[in-house]
Amino acid sequence: MAIVRITRRNFIGRAAAGAAAAIAFPNILRAQKSAARRPNVLFLMSDDCRVELGCYASRFHAKTPNLDALSKSGIRFDRNYCQFPLCNPSRASLLTGRNPTRTGVLTNRARFRDAHPDWISLPQWFRLNGYATVRAGKIFHGGIDDPKAWDDATEWSVADEGGAQSYELGHVLDTSKIAERTARDLRSPKFNSGATVTEGIQRARYSDRIVILDGNGEGHGDFKTAERTIENLGKYKDRPFFIACGFVKPHSPPTTPQKFFDLYDPKAIQLPPDFAAWPTVPAGFPAAAIRPHNADLFIGRGASEAEAREVICAYIASISWMDWNVGRVLSELDRMGLRENTIVVFMADHGYQLGEKGKWSKAGSLFEMGTRVPLIISAPGMNGNGQSCLRIAQSLDVYPTLIELCGLPRPTDYELEGESLAPLLNNPSAEWDKPAFSIWSEDGKTIHGTAVRTAQWRYAEYGANGRDGAMLLDPTDPNELKNLANDEKYKSVCEGLSKLARDYAATLV
Repeated sequence: MAIVRITRRNFIGRAAAGAAAAIAFPNILRAQKSAARRPNVLFLMSDDCRVELGCYASRFHAKTPNLDALSKSGIRFDRNYCQFPLCNPSRASLLTGRNPTRTGVLTNRARFRDAHPDWISLPQWFRLNGYATVRAGKIFHGGIDDPKAWDDATEWSVADEGGAQSYELGHVLDTSKIAERTARDLRSPKFNSGATVTEGIQRARYSDRIVILDGNGEGHGDFKTAERTIENLGKYKDRPFFIACGFVKPHSPPTTPQKFFDLYDPKAIQLPPDFAAWPTVPAGFPAAAIRPHNADLFIGRGASEAEAREVICAYIASISWMDWNVGRVLSELDRMGLRENTIVVFMADHGYQLGEKGKWSKAGSLFEMGTRVPLIISAPGMNGNGQSCLRIAQSLDVYPTLIELCGLPRPTDYELEGESLAPLLNNPSAEWDKPAFSIWSEDGKTIHGTAVRTAQWRYAEYGANGRDGAMLLDPTDPNELKNLANDEKYKSVCEGLSKLARDYAATLV
């Protein structure tokens, strides 16, 4: 694994400015001044961050003191699931409150507003109800923003993408060894992705490496995102605000200052029991369950155990650095005396596999680690604060939850498909029988896999009406080593879950 050391430098971003136009919708009530000020919202996001936090009993013992403290002040949702294991489709879903089958956003390039110009995004609804709405960093997908959501002309720059400037510094890396290995392995019969050798090398140079930052990472976009968020807190502290703060890390390439990398010893990392050098479909599982190539790390090449441990260390070190930046923002929130009237949300867009079944990415994963994501909601005065919630939640539930907590009306001309989690914030053990759904599309047009997560089961089927196979996983098998779908004993269970999956997939517009 190539390790790149990046020193501080100034990055000149590409400006994509544009004033956010004020839009009036029929039947929308704008917030009126009242004696009691409505709660603020601080919305924190991380990219590609699976449930590898200390408060989630991190398998690799990630050190995340700031997010651990946040979970103690609020409710940690232990079973929250994204709707699509890829950045743009997941973010489009949670930020519009609509399932990806309805958004039609099934790739990283599609813009939800192209097909739905009149939809109301989460920050836009707060804006229309009198809140100051600003963002720093990656909230909507990189390079895709929602100008209708924000109060001012928010400049989109390289710094906002967090990882992009690391890619631009690829010229400082001697890529000869990784290029040689990638070219060799792309010609191997084990690797059959349809990618050319040149494409594989280019992707590997961008993503398949470890980046060590100088100092505290002052030159990186994520450091600047925290700085800009702190500035926004000061600028809007005297009016109700929805301030969004999006960190790119631990998205590949794993990136961190040296001191966070030094927190971990690669030799102490215990690899997953189903670790494999290459993406490997276990016996008894559908071939479609594991894509034949990796998209983020170990691209076109096998993972040795030593390199795998090193990359895992870099990934969790990136999480620790992200946590440190979160801590900077939360410290400023406290210093300004805003915590008592601010709802703080932390979540990620999707999960990630770190060598389980030989997979090093999120794309295509309908396993637990691909779709399960952290969700922490710290809302002052909730009876459940300090507890964890084991009920099944979905990321698109965040939209209706926040507007209820802030006393905003539900949009009357716009249907939200999520469920408010407010009852669980008051009682994490409340009755709750709602499943979570996740889908995957290889071509950006059709659904190739649909997963259903209930309190008892994880079920996924592939191809139209499950023609390419299914898997039924028991959560008491945490490493998901055995597929129960072909066991006659579970036939009725599979039939019931298959109906849920097919009914959901049928809603694709």
